[in-house]
Amino acid sequence: MIPSDHFVKFYSEVFKYLQKRGQAAVDEYYSTIAEHQKTHCLKLFQEKGLTGMKEYWDHIIFEENCDADAILEDGKSYTFYMHGCPSLGKVLDNDAGVCDIYCMHCPGWVLPVMSAAGYYCVYDLVRKDIPRCILKAFKHLEDAQKYLEVVKKRHLNDPEMVVCNF
Repeated sequence: MIPSDHFVKFYSEVFKYLQKRGQAAVDEYYSTIAEHQKTHCLKLFQEKGLTGMKEYWDHIIFEENCDADAILEDGKSYTFYMHGCPSLGKVLDNDAGVCDIYCMHCPGWVLPVMSAAGYYCVYDLVRKDIPRCILKAFKHLEDAQKYLEVVKKRHLNDPEMVVCNF
């Protein structure tokens, strides 16, 4: 098995390669990964909703040794606070350098899965050089839209740090 330090370095290089091939290549990759991820979590999200999302990411927190919190809020939303992304942290700590779209690989697959499950999701990528992000999923579009406006205000100079599926 490839050590995780080597994997994330390789993964960053894959994104550099895809980026050179153009946005269509990047989008095709995200679409392929999203289809694969649907086999792991779509049914859980559809059947258990926000509770299923918490269940899925609780497992990820343990499996990937993340410094993160997964919180269900009043039955209307689910929030995943990544305080210390081990993947980006390792990429930032290697000699190859991080690809500037590296952090997009999570929303690249998560947003299509959320759409397929019927949920609205906002990703706050915080910054490309800080291993933190916030994923927030909502049952109702209106709630997601309100949250999106708040997050956009935090990124007036970097609007690409905010992505959503609506």
